[in-house]
Amino acid sequence: MTQESAVSLSDDVAAFREKVLRKLTYSVGKDPEHASDYDWFEAVALAARDRIIDHWMECTRQTYKDGCKRVYYLSLEFLIGRLLVDSLSNLGLLEVAREALADLDVDIERIRLVEPDAALGNGGLGRLAACFMESMATLGVAAHGYGIRYDHGLFRQAIVDGWQHEQTETWLDFGNPWEFERPEVSYLIGFGGHVTAMPAEGGGEPKHFWHWAEGVRAIAYDTPIVGWRGASVNTLRLWRARAEADFHLERFNAGDHIGAVAEEARAQSISRVLYPADSTEAGQELRLRQEYFFVAASLQDLLRRHLDQRGTLDNLPDYAAIQLNDTHPAIAVAELMRLLVDVHGLDWQRAWRLTTATLSYTNHTLLPEALETWPVGLMERLLPRHMQIIYLINAHHLDCLRDRGVHDADLLRSVSLIEEDHGRRVRMGNLAFLGSYSVNGVSALHTQLMRKTVFTDLHGLYPQRINNKTNGITFRRWLYQANPHLTRLLVENLGEALLDDPETRLRGLEPFAEQAAFRQRFAEQRLANKRHLAALIQERVGVSVDPHALFDVHVKRIHEYKRQLLNLLHTVALYHAICADPGGDWVPRVKIFAGKAAASYHQAKLIIKLANDIARTINDDPTVRGLLKVVFLPNYNVSLAEDIIPAADLSEQISTAGLEASGTSNMKFALNGALTIGTLDGANVEMSEQIGLEHMFIFGLTAQQVEARKRAGEFNAEATIIGSRRLSEVLSAIRGGAFSAEDPGRYVGLVDGLSWHDTYQVCADFEAYWQAQLDVEARWRDPDSWWRSAVLNTARTGWFSSDRTIREYASEIWKVM
Repeated sequence: MTQESAVSLSDDVAAFREKVLRKLTYSVGKDPEHASDYDWFEAVALAARDRIIDHWMECTRQTYKDGCKRVYYLSLEFLIGRLLVDSLSNLGLLEVAREALADLDVDIERIRLVEPDAALGNGGLGRLAACFMESMATLGVAAHGYGIRYDHGLFRQAIVDGWQHEQTETWLDFGNPWEFERPEVSYLIGFGGHVTAMPAEGGGEPKHFWHWAEGVRAIAYDTPIVGWRGASVNTLRLWRARAEADFHLERFNAGDHIGAVAEEARAQSISRVLYPADSTEAGQELRLRQEYFFVAASLQDLLRRHLDQRGTLDNLPDYAAIQLNDTHPAIAVAELMRLLVDVHGLDWQRAWRLTTATLSYTNHTLLPEALETWPVGLMERLLPRHMQIIYLINAHHLDCLRDRGVHDADLLRSVSLIEEDHGRRVRMGNLAFLGSYSVNGVSALHTQLMRKTVFTDLHGLYPQRINNKTNGITFRRWLYQANPHLTRLLVENLGEALLDDPETRLRGLEPFAEQAAFRQRFAEQRLANKRHLAALIQERVGVSVDPHALFDVHVKRIHEYKRQLLNLLHTVALYHAICADPGGDWVPRVKIFAGKAAASYHQAKLIIKLANDIARTINDDPTVRGLLKVVFLPNYNVSLAEDIIPAADLSEQISTAGLEASGTSNMKFALNGALTIGTLDGANVEMSEQIGLEHMFIFGLTAQQVEARKRAGEFNAEATIIGSRRLSEVLSAIRGGAFSAEDPGRYVGLVDGLSWHDTYQVCADFEAYWQAQLDVEARWRDPDSWWRSAVLNTARTGWFSSDRTIREYASEIWKVM
C-alpha cells in the first residue's frame, strides 16, 4: 500500500468511525460506554445504510432518466440472510468498518453475529431469489423484487429429545435497520364477495364489477439491495398486510373486546408466517390469500409506476418484464388480466396479448404435489372474478386448439386449466405456462424432463416456449464473505482481478492443483474452517468432533426425495462395520446433517428423529473410539450455511435422480472445494461436465432408469434387501429398536414402508452408494489426490455464477441486455 493510499484509508476509517458514533448517539440513543452488541450493530448498519441510500437514489433517478426496461421478480421467498457484512463488502467498506470499530474496542466479528437472519424464506427457492437480486444489482439490471414481509417467517427449529419442534421466529423483535416503511404506498386487496356484469355501451363486451366482501391493505417496505462495488442498488419491496379498518372502537366499547380486533387479526395473518400448513381447509385458504395478496399488490404497484412514466399500458411489454418464481405467483396471469380488462378498460384480446408478452415463468419442481392446484370451490369463494377469468382463458385456449385441429379428448383434458379427475381443481402450473411467453427450467436435465413429464402435452403444442436457465450462486456471498481464508489464498495467487471476474479467472487456479505447496495451503485453510465449525458444534449440540476427520455434510430441506434416509442407512452400516472390526484402518468421519421439515410432513420429522437417535447411539458408544461422529445441527439458515459450507470435505447431493430441479448447495460446496458424492440429478449433471467425473463420486440409478422402474411399478424392495446382507442388517437394527430402546416400535412403519414401496429408490441405490463411499475413503487416504480434486472443484465452478445465469435471463428472456 502506498503512503497516499494509506492516508486515504486512514481518512475513510476516521470518517466512518465518526458516522457510527453519531448513529449510536442520535439514532440508537446510546453512549459507547453503555452500548450493547446489538446497539453497535444497529449503529454500523445505519451508517452503512446512509452510504447505500446515496447510490440507491442515484440509480433510481438514472433508471427514470434512461427510461430503460425494468424487471419485476415475484417470489414468495427471499432468503437474504444477514445483510451487514454483505452490504459493507459490496460497498468496499468492510475493512474500513473493521478498523473503525477496532479503534472503538468493538469486534466486528462479534457484532455481526447479533444480526438475525431475515426470516423471509426456507430453502433453495428463496436463496436463489436473493442471489438473483444481488446479481441483477451487480450487472446493472434495473429490477424490483416483490414478496411478503413475514413477521415470523417459516419457524425456528428446536430439537427436543431428538424431535423437531417449531418455535416462533422473532427476527423483527428489535426492528430491521435495513428497511424503509412506505405507508404512503399501499393498495387495497379484495377477497370474497360476488361479481356483477353490466352491458357495455354500443353492444361491446360487458363490464364486470367485483364487489369484494373483505378488503386487506398492503403496506410497502423497501430494502435496498447493493451490487458488487456498489455498481447499482435495486429495491426489494415486501408487503405487510393490515386490515382496512384496524380497530372497531364501537364494538370494543360495547364489550366485544375480541371481536373489535378480529378483522385486524385475520388480515395480519396473511403476512405472519411463511408456508402455513395446508393440511386443513383453513390452511389452504390462507396460502391462497397470501399468494394473491402479494401478487395483487405488486401488479398494482408496477402498473402505477408504468402509467406514471409512460402514460399508456399499450407498451407494457416494452418496459416491464415480470418473472414468476415458481407457481406461487401464478395467479398473476388472472390478476393482470383483471386489472387490464376490468380496471383499465382494455378489450380481452388486447389484454391477453399484453399479459402473455409481459409474464415469464420459472418452474422449480417436477414433483406433482409441488405444482400447485386449488379447489375450484375455494377459488370461486375467495376470488370469484379470477375464477371467471380462468374459465374464460381456458375456453379460449381449448377453442383455439380445436380450431388448429386438435380434437383428442385426452390431450385436451391434459392441457386444460381445470383438472376434472380427482375433484375439480385449478392447475396453477398450466395457468403459468399458458400465460407466459417463456417457461424455463433451472438445469439442463430438469428442463429436458419438464418437456417429457409435467408439461409434455403443453410442450408439444407450444414447442418453442420451454427453455433452460441453469441456476447459479453469487460468489460474493458464498466465497468472499463465507470463506475469507480461501478468498485470501485465491487473491494472493490469482490477483485482485479475481474478485471482479471469478467466472473466468477461477480457471487460472488449475495449474496450482499440481503444486504440492499450494495443495497444502488449500488444506490448511479448510482445516481452519473446520476448527471453527467444530467449536460451533460443541457449543450448539455438545458434541466434540475432530477437525482432522472427514467432514461429510448433508444440509438441505428434509424431504424423502432428498434422501437423508439413504445417508442414515449408510451411517448405520458404517457403524456396524466399525463395531465388527474396531481395529480396522477406518477413515475418521463426522456426518453432519441440518435442515427443516415442513410442520405437517410427519415422515420427514420422523427422519430427523432417526438422525438424532442414531447420533445419540453412535456418539455414546465408546467402542467406536470417535472414528464416527454424527451431528444434527438445528435451525439451518443462511448464517449456519456460511459456517458449514467452507468446512465441508464431502458434499452430499444424493436425491433420487430426476427429482431435484437443480440444487444450489451443490454449487456452493464445490466452489469452496468440497468433493461431491451424488446422483446424476439436477445441476450435478452440468457440474460433472464442468468439473470432471473423476473429481466427483457419482453413483446410482439415472433419471431414465428411475422413470423406467416407475413405469414398471418396481417399488417393492424386498428382493433388494434380501440380496444385500449389509442393508438387511441395517434395516433390521432400525426396525428392531436398536436406536430407539425407549420406543422399540418407533421405526417399524418407516422400515416396512421402505421395504414394500421404495418410492424414492433408497434401497435400490444403497449398495452403489456404499461403494461410492468406499471410493471417498480411498481418495481421502491419498491426500495428494484428494486436494488436487478439491482445488480443481474450486477452479472449475466459475460457470455456476448467478451473474452468468442473470445475463442469460436478461438477454434471452427479459431483453434488457
